[in-house]
Amino acid sequence: MLKKILYTLWILILFVPIFFGLKSGSYPAFVSSMENRTFDIRQNILASSNIKKPNKDIVIIAIDDASYEYILDKYGEWPLRRDMYAKIVDFIEAQKPKSIAFDLMFVKSIKSSNGADKALANIFKKYDNVYTSMNLDSQEEDLRIPAKLPDKLALNIHNESENVDLDYYEYSNCRTILSQIIDATSNIGMINVIRGNDGVLRQMPLFLKYQGKYYPQLGFKVALDALGLKEKKDFVINKKGKLILFDEKQLNMDYDGSAILNWYGPAGTYKNIPLYKVLKASEGKISEKFDFKNKIIYIGATASSLFDIKTVPVDKVYPGVEVQATYVNNILDGNLIQKASNFINILAGAVLVLLTILAVFIIEDMPVALGFSMTVYFGYAILTYYILARYNYWLGIVIPLLFALFAFIVTVIIKYLIKSKDFDRQYKLATTDGLTELYNHRYFQEQMARFCANSKRYNTVFSLIIIDIDHFKQFNDNFGHQSGDAVLRGVAFTLKKNVRATDIVCRYGGEEMSIILPNAGIDEAVCIAEKLRSVVAEKKFKLANNKESNVTISLGVSTYGENDGVEAQNLISSADKRLYNAKNNGRNRVN
Repeated sequence: MLKKILYTLWILILFVPIFFGLKSGSYPAFVSSMENRTFDIRQNILASSNIKKPNKDIVIIAIDDASYEYILDKYGEWPLRRDMYAKIVDFIEAQKPKSIAFDLMFVKSIKSSNGADKALANIFKKYDNVYTSMNLDSQEEDLRIPAKLPDKLALNIHNESENVDLDYYEYSNCRTILSQIIDATSNIGMINVIRGNDGVLRQMPLFLKYQGKYYPQLGFKVALDALGLKEKKDFVINKKGKLILFDEKQLNMDYDGSAILNWYGPAGTYKNIPLYKVLKASEGKISEKFDFKNKIIYIGATASSLFDIKTVPVDKVYPGVEVQATYVNNILDGNLIQKASNFINILAGAVLVLLTILAVFIIEDMPVALGFSMTVYFGYAILTYYILARYNYWLGIVIPLLFALFAFIVTVIIKYLIKSKDFDRQYKLATTDGLTELYNHRYFQEQMARFCANSKRYNTVFSLIIIDIDHFKQFNDNFGHQSGDAVLRGVAFTLKKNVRATDIVCRYGGEEMSIILPNAGIDEAVCIAEKLRSVVAEKKFKLANNKESNVTISLGVSTYGENDGVEAQNLISSADKRLYNAKNNGRNRVN
């Protein structure tokens, strides 16, 4: 059993370089796409089970469809005048929120008046807990000259990890916001997002590189404020690839420096307050009360007509502002996901492979072995869900299961090859004479019955030769039984070498041998017999004491048909009688 397992593992190991050598083509994309889908399924199950609950201190003031309609009716155009945002901030700040973050870009606009822009910029001077956003891109310089951003917006990152590439998201240009806001505050973060090849947003950058410096994502800055680290400018990524905020708070990072998000539910998970209600309250038109005290307030668009909609693992229509809220929530709760390395996934696959091999070799019933293997694979998938739910660890499913399924196929093939080889070996032992390596008497009788039946059914002919070594008993007495055995082996080898490929040479018993000649009539059979007699008579056979000796053989021939009969025993009897006639008439002859 151990030998079989080691042999199977050796074959599988030979295929590992091939498996990982498929760098080109659609294979890597297929594996990545399938793994992402398994992650999405697990995330959906987690979201529906409410294991992880959203932070109640994060509130979204949503520019929803109703608010968008209200703004158009009330103010006649979109976007909303910027002095109105200033009024909203003043209204919210009266309740002492933890922070207010705009998931909106206040870029230069001919629709906005200087007075409105100035009113908004003054808000950023007035309050140090108000944040806004900007975007990096790689737009051509002939459209927009890359702006130089002030040093106060950048962070200092010291990367000790060899597995995290902070240059992965590097941009050559940026779309700046109002210069008055940039001058007024350093509370500006980027709102770039990361979509997979399938268009699904699963992760967000922590930092983005621009003009040789690293700039934080908006959600990262908001989270730092909530953690009391607003003034922190220097960060270390340790050798394990974790971003250290402080000793008890370390963030998981992917190889590209991004953060993989954990989702709390579909769109609408966070408390959403329509912007139009806050506008009305700030203008004294309604008396509705809002609880903003010590809350993280995000202001952003949720209306689909405003084109800030993403596809995420738990929802196809998910507002960008809720992505930001989820990002902040993950950092505060320590729920960012750590993705298992290829080594860990291969190790998991190796365990599944070993269990698969054991199941196939130990369990004789193949359906039961298949069922056991499938149960193990399903159990592994459940385990990955539990690990994700409990430890925020993304253990791969696709690579381990591909390994396991491949191992199952290879192991089944090897098992049946071994069985086939064992069957052939057993069959050979059952049908072959151990001394001469000719077919044995039992096999001879089976073949005679088969050939008789075929000849009767298809009206064909075959012949039989029975052979006896002349004076063999006397030979044994003179030279010993070991020499006799050597002669038996030598004669057997000579007969096999000098007959047709289709002829069947058997040991009939003692020093007697037999040959079944398919499709050979009496004349052809006699010619073959005469040839064999002559070859044996001329050959010197080595004995046990390294001496050599000549031997002769006598042969009796019979042929299927009226003269010799149509039954196996009749044919054997006829050939046997002719053999004895040959021996009685002087030996070393054909009869």
